[in-house]
Amino acid sequence: MTVDPGPLGRNLRAWRERVRPEEVGLPGTSRRRTPGLRREELATLAGVSPEYVVRLEQGRTRHPSPQVVSAMARALGLSPFELDHLYRLAGLSTPESGLMPRHITPGVRRLVDRLGDSVPIAVCTSSWETVYWNPLWAALLGDPARAASGRARNFAWRHFNGLLTGITLPPETLAEFEHDLACDLRRTVDRYPGEHDLAAMCQELRERFDRFARSWDSGDLPRHRTVRKIIEHDELGTIALDSDILTAPDSELYVTVLTTEPGSEDSSRLSLVLALSGWSSIPG
Repeated sequence: MTVDPGPLGRNLRAWRERVRPEEVGLPGTSRRRTPGLRREELATLAGVSPEYVVRLEQGRTRHPSPQVVSAMARALGLSPFELDHLYRLAGLSTPESGLMPRHITPGVRRLVDRLGDSVPIAVCTSSWETVYWNPLWAALLGDPARAASGRARNFAWRHFNGLLTGITLPPETLAEFEHDLACDLRRTVDRYPGEHDLAAMCQELRERFDRFARSWDSGDLPRHRTVRKIIEHDELGTIALDSDILTAPDSELYVTVLTTEPGSEDSSRLSLVLALSGWSSIPG
């Protein structure tokens, strides 16, 4: 006897099947038997097991935790309206006010996709968690999809803890960059009091690193400046890029764009990165 998946299971499957792999930084292939994401891919993006996704979609689990619902919504790119609907289907109260925006608008998706193989580009929340990226970003800096959500994808957490980010900053700009990063996180925590996990992460950073605590306590407002970043590519060597941060309209998402000087050796090396990686560019 087939179990009725119920509204929660039906909606999760429909939302999963509408997401193109390329939209979440995964390579698309012509050999997929089903539309959208595979269950295993959604599980990886949401930080849950594939078996749990199966149980949700089949209606064998109907009351996921708020943490799981939030992770699934983020992985599926749900709009605020859809997020509220998902919470209600799971029998949960809708998210409290004070949560930072995570929804990636169609315009931002088009921007990232259209620049698919020309510049590395990624979208982060205002807490610096990477939520969307193009193949060139993944080829140059590593695929964020291989990391679980949350701190494992948070650039600030990885940077201050000395974890591999693929990026080196010149010594003369490092202190300024770290100061702005800490101030940015403090502003986000102040603005979105409902982000308890983010507040806990920042408290750990304050306790572990004096330089982070000093910047946090300074009261300064962050400045998003153009920063020269150095990438050490395994096959192509050093690639120097300028990093610019754009703020998406009607949201607090940060769009980070890495560019090289036209006609430079860095530009020539960057043009080879995608070909060497084996990634496919996203069609426009």
